[in-house]
Amino acid sequence: MKKLYIAISACLTLLWSCNLDLKPTTSIAYDPNGQLIETADNLKAFENGILARFRATLGGNYDLVEEVMMDGFNATSSFGNRYGDVHRANNTFDATNSYITSIWAGYYTAIKDYNILIASLDNVPAGLEKEAFIVQGEAYFFRAYTYLQLARHFGKAYSSSTAATDLCVPLVLVYDQLDKPARATVAQVYGQIIDDLNAAAERLAGVPGVIGSIKPTIDAVNAVKARAYLDMNNYPKALEAAEEVIFSEAEYEIASTAEEMEDEYTNDKGKEPIMQPYVRISSEMPNRKEFFTYNSQNSEKVEVYGPDYLPSKKLVDSYDNSDLRLAAWFTDSKHPVEFNRVSYSGQFQVFIKFEGNPALTNSLLNGANAPKPFKIGEMYLIAAEAALGDNNPTDAKFYLNALQESRCTAQTEATLENIKKEWFKETVGDGLRMSCLKRWGEGYSARAAQAGAISAAVLMTGEYYEQRSMDAKDRAFVWPIPNYELKVNNNLIQNDGYTVSQ
Repeated sequence: MKKLYIAISACLTLLWSCNLDLKPTTSIAYDPNGQLIETADNLKAFENGILARFRATLGGNYDLVEEVMMDGFNATSSFGNRYGDVHRANNTFDATNSYITSIWAGYYTAIKDYNILIASLDNVPAGLEKEAFIVQGEAYFFRAYTYLQLARHFGKAYSSSTAATDLCVPLVLVYDQLDKPARATVAQVYGQIIDDLNAAAERLAGVPGVIGSIKPTIDAVNAVKARAYLDMNNYPKALEAAEEVIFSEAEYEIASTAEEMEDEYTNDKGKEPIMQPYVRISSEMPNRKEFFTYNSQNSEKVEVYGPDYLPSKKLVDSYDNSDLRLAAWFTDSKHPVEFNRVSYSGQFQVFIKFEGNPALTNSLLNGANAPKPFKIGEMYLIAAEAALGDNNPTDAKFYLNALQESRCTAQTEATLENIKKEWFKETVGDGLRMSCLKRWGEGYSARAAQAGAISAAVLMTGEYYEQRSMDAKDRAFVWPIPNYELKVNNNLIQNDGYTVSQ
């Protein structure tokens, strides 16, 4: 009988304290035919483990890789080649890329934990069935989210005409150490995502939405359904799911004043998040996005920025002057920017959306904010795009204008082009740009840089920097299957344009 020894992330990175008297504190023997859950405290510990595992796959590399690969940011002259291969996306971006490998590994490690818990929760002691049913719903939800992320990055965009043959990622639903799964099709993976979300919805139907919930709720399930159905061009179902969240009794609100923007994006106390996983300084910190600012003190003890990447001209110019997001997420004067001991102020914008929450540091802001994987603003964008795709321009305009009005920016007609522009402005830095461009079948033309950054000579320049363009068929829109996976599993096939290194 096979047994799997697994580290208990529930014990190592607890979200709440738990009693582990009946379990070791480092690892347990998992017997697929045995009973993993023995007590209520034990169930809570495993729930904490998958909550922590989910948080570990949010932010940091999971968002940053695609953001710097697309058209919103330019590498600075002192970026130290951090994310350089993915930013250039030339022949140096291959199946050995460490960022891509770590993302793949992080997602599949999480899926292993979700699979084990889903299976184990069918067999719990009497009296724990109700609680186990809900935790199982959480695990189904997390698995669905994770496969959607994998599909968006390692598979082609969903097309009804080719989804049944386009390769996506291995679909692993039961743990087997010896299995060498082949890649499932895009249709199969999206079908499983919807199946998992339906299973989650059944189990979490009685868990109402709460602003900033640290656990999955029925609103979170509908938020991921809205994403998946939009990818699948199923506009009626995408609109239905998005509206379930928009009109939720939780009453999420888009920040519509400067003070609300600060509460939301600096202090992590806003009303936009459908979920906001628990974080705590030192012991349960989120993955950070500090390279947009890299706050430090110079030799004169003056606080300065030293970003690896600056926002592109296209990004900065997309906002009008009244837009709350321009004032809250960009600055040219809050602190000087210092490169190679030369200071600059007032010459170009720095992206500070993720500068950090003061409550999550003991010194300078460090790019740490509570992750917000699903926010209400995205639901308005999905609703607008889905309504337009379903030939309902009136509703599309309603949802688009509602978002624009809240952000104090000019209200526009609900054309697809205007909706696309709003996606760019609203979700910048959230790790959604690549999936948007793939869904629309679009690339981008160069990453034109801010004039002030060019004149100050603080950027990397050339064919693969501010001049980099991608057409919709560029291989980089479908990431390579990591080289190691191909070596140990001969049933895997590499994506087009990449080779297996020896």
